[in-house]
Amino acid sequence: MDAYDEDSQALRGPDGSTGARRPPDPEQHGDPAPEASGDPDGSPAPDSPAPAPRTGVAALSPGYQVGAAVALAIVAVAACVHLGMVFLSLAPANTVTKQHGKAIEEWVYPEFEQNWKLFAPNPLQQNIAVQVRAEVRMKDGSLRTTGWTDLSAQDGAAIDGSLVPSHTEQNELRRGWDFFVATHGTDNRPVGMRGALSEQYVRRIVVMRMYRTDPISREGVIQRVQVRSSTTNVQPPKWSREKISDKPFYRLLPWWTVTPDEAAGGVR
Repeated sequence: MDAYDEDSQALRGPDGSTGARRPPDPEQHGDPAPEASGDPDGSPAPDSPAPAPRTGVAALSPGYQVGAAVALAIVAVAACVHLGMVFLSLAPANTVTKQHGKAIEEWVYPEFEQNWKLFAPNPLQQNIAVQVRAEVRMKDGSLRTTGWTDLSAQDGAAIDGSLVPSHTEQNELRRGWDFFVATHGTDNRPVGMRGALSEQYVRRIVVMRMYRTDPISREGVIQRVQVRSSTTNVQPPKWSREKISDKPFYRLLPWWTVTPDEAAGGVR
């Protein structure tokens, strides 16, 4: 029989006829059988991730880690001390700078000298109260002088505890007095062209306030007013050894004559 005519691997029926070809045996051809995978569905088992290498301080031995921590702590403390010294050298005069001023200067100057100020303007270290009294002509023609009325205390009481304090209560009297002080000398004489304007401004404020709050002024007509300021030093904290006088210093202005339109109630 010719090898090209018949296939020795073909299946034969009972009558000797040939049928479908027999599938090859994997063992005979040497094909390896598929290996069983770790998962039932045949997917390969995932590889476990390798641990990340340690870097930085964590890569050091315990002894070197302790040394690095100590070095970082020293640097942090030195930085805080330096920032504190520079802050105190720029801050306005206070209890700490008065007691340790020499040590602060030795630390800062000359290498770390700063040519600017931390606060502008400097925080106030005094309590200044503006007070006024008036000479009132009563309906019977007599003159009566009122007692001193602390207008600053009235503003402070109105502001204290208020969620929305009035801008007028906060600034009108205070800015008016600052305007007067800036345009007058210690002898209460005007300095410059704005001196008379500042006097008029303060006078109108105090007359308006007296008509509003003083019972005697409301019953008559204000003829003259006299203004004074009471300055008291802010006391140092209890732990400070600094001694500051707590007695008020008064700056008394001369009597001002109220103009006719103001006396007639033009500022009420």
